[in-house]
Amino acid sequence: MKEFRVAIDGGGTHCRGRLLDRQNNILAEYVGGSANVYSHYERAINEVEKVIVELFQRAELSKRDYAHSILVAGLAGANVPSVKQRLESWGIAELQHKIVSDVEIACIGAHQGKPGAVLICGTGSQGVAWDGQHFHAIGGWGFMLSDLASGAVLGQKALRMALLAHEGMLPPSALTQYLMGLFNNDPEKMLLWTQQAQPKDWASYAKPVFKYAQLADCHAKTLVKQCATEAEMMLETLISISDNKVSMLGGLAEPLLSWLSPEIKKRLVQPKGNALDGAQQLAHHYS
Repeated sequence: MKEFRVAIDGGGTHCRGRLLDRQNNILAEYVGGSANVYSHYERAINEVEKVIVELFQRAELSKRDYAHSILVAGLAGANVPSVKQRLESWGIAELQHKIVSDVEIACIGAHQGKPGAVLICGTGSQGVAWDGQHFHAIGGWGFMLSDLASGAVLGQKALRMALLAHEGMLPPSALTQYLMGLFNNDPEKMLLWTQQAQPKDWASYAKPVFKYAQLADCHAKTLVKQCATEAEMMLETLISISDNKVSMLGGLAEPLLSWLSPEIKKRLVQPKGNALDGAQQLAHHYS
């Protein structure tokens, strides 16, 4: 059994790391930046490596201790076959490792390794069902094609609606006026922003949508209802392929809950752990 275990949860916004000893005592924790290996492979790998170095330094361990350690990292984008193949060539000398997707460690953590399903609604979105032996995943192909009920998709829809209202194709609302105000009511400034915007940047506009929906803003309510419908589509699919419990995770999970139908909410359970807990559990398994 390895002396040390490194658990990493790398998402579109943050890369969270935890270093433990053989008795599962937490020796160090650290949070870095985005670690989506599909969107920005090199940047994500650099962030993972940075988190690993920081964890060992905080625990006052040296690189010689890599030989006595095992790493399990769940990374956003690691579900894409071409990315999985590329990850096979990655490694840190003497550090044994296992790379899976972030939704897989989230599922393991939510149900403590037992069969179940999860839907992550964060910067992006993806669902997965675990039957105890195999994962069945849905979604997770990026916000331009997939990622229903995600912050990035919701933010993109909100900005598009704001622009439509600005040009008189929709009646304005407090939400659309607020969003356009962030760009000084200048569509060109908005356009230039989109040329550099990453998924997490689009997702940053999801929070005000929920805020204005609570204030009964007509456009905000429309957007949130659409988001809830997308979440239900994914949840119904997970329920159909898994007779087990389903949990919702991610930054949009809590604000979306009150907008879901009573029938769907009855099928949901609170997660018993998070993605980092799942990576930790897998590290214990592989050690």
